[in-house]
Amino acid sequence: MTQVSQITVKQEEDGWRFDRWAKAHFPTLAFGHLQKLCRTSQFRLDGKRIEANARLAPGQQVRVPPLGDLPPVPPKAAPRQLRPEDAALIRSLIVYQDERLIALNKPAGLAVQGGSGTTRHVDGLLDALAGKSERPKLVHRLDRDTSGLMVVARSAAAARELSFAFQQHKVRKLYWAMLLKGPERNQGLIDLPLAKAGPAGQEKMRHLDHDEDEDGSGRNARTRFMVLARAGKVAAWTALMPLTGRTHQLRAHAALIGCPILGDGKYGGKDAHPTGAPKGLMLHARELDLPGAKRGRLRLTAEPPPSFKEALRWVGLYDPELPGATLDEWVD
Repeated sequence: MTQVSQITVKQEEDGWRFDRWAKAHFPTLAFGHLQKLCRTSQFRLDGKRIEANARLAPGQQVRVPPLGDLPPVPPKAAPRQLRPEDAALIRSLIVYQDERLIALNKPAGLAVQGGSGTTRHVDGLLDALAGKSERPKLVHRLDRDTSGLMVVARSAAAARELSFAFQQHKVRKLYWAMLLKGPERNQGLIDLPLAKAGPAGQEKMRHLDHDEDEDGSGRNARTRFMVLARAGKVAAWTALMPLTGRTHQLRAHAALIGCPILGDGKYGGKDAHPTGAPKGLMLHARELDLPGAKRGRLRLTAEPPPSFKEALRWVGLYDPELPGATLDEWVD
C-alpha cells in the first residue's frame, strides 16, 4: 500500500481489539511495526489516535497509512476434511440453533477438546457446522464422560458475550445425576472449597478445610441439590445446580457427601460400580438458561441418553414428573 486509505469496521468485527483487526486485514504486518504506526498516530480511528489494544465498533473509520510493500501472505492450509460419518455425528447432536449459537446434546464419551491420544472431539468436528460463515467457537466445557447440553458460538462477538455470561455465572445450569445411597436431606447446599491435587495426569479435586488452605489454593465451590426420587437406600435421582464452576465440581461434591455418582470410579472408587448397574457416568447436563441476544433469556433442554434412562429403570424409577426436575421449579 502506497497511499492513505480508509476502512470501515464491519458488523462482525464488533468488539475486536485493533491489533487483531490489523492482523486480519494485513496478515504480514509485523506487530512491532503496527505499534510504531500507532505511537506516531499514523493509524487513526475516527480521526483520533488509537492504541493497539483499543476495541472497535461497527461503522468506525480506520485511517490506514501507506504500509509499503508488505511480505506476501503465505497460502492458507487446506481446511480440515471431516469424514462423512463425523460430519453427520455433530449435525445429529444439534437441539437448537439461531444466528448467535448452536446447542448440542453431547453424548458421554465424546471429549470437548483434543488431548493426548484424543483425535475425535467436539472442537474438531465444528468445521462441519461452519458453512459459509465463521467456524463455531467453544464457550464452555463438559467432561468427556458427562452427557448433555453445551453451546457453541457462531461468531467472535457471540463467543465474547457467551463466554462472559458463563464466567460471571449469568447462566443457570441444571444437571441430572444418579447418586448412590442418596443425600440424607431432600434438598440443600453443598458448600465445600475444592483444590486440585495429585500427580500430573492423575489430578483430582479434593476438599481443603480452612487450616489446610492457608496459601489460598482452595477455591470456593457451591452446589445446590434436590432429590427428585429415591430408590430406597440404593440410589436417588437428584438434580444438581452448580453455583460455581470448578473442575469436576459436581462429581467431587457428590462423593464428599458420601453419595458418589453412579459410574464415577474416579471419585467413588469401586463402590461407584455396583454389580449389574449400567455402564457409564450417570451425570447429564439437562437444562441451560442463558441471556438471549434480543428476546430476553433463552431456555434449552436436552434429553438424557439411553444409559441414563436405563439407570432409572435399574433402580425402579420411571421418569416421574417431580418438583425440581426443571429450572422453573427452583427458587433463587
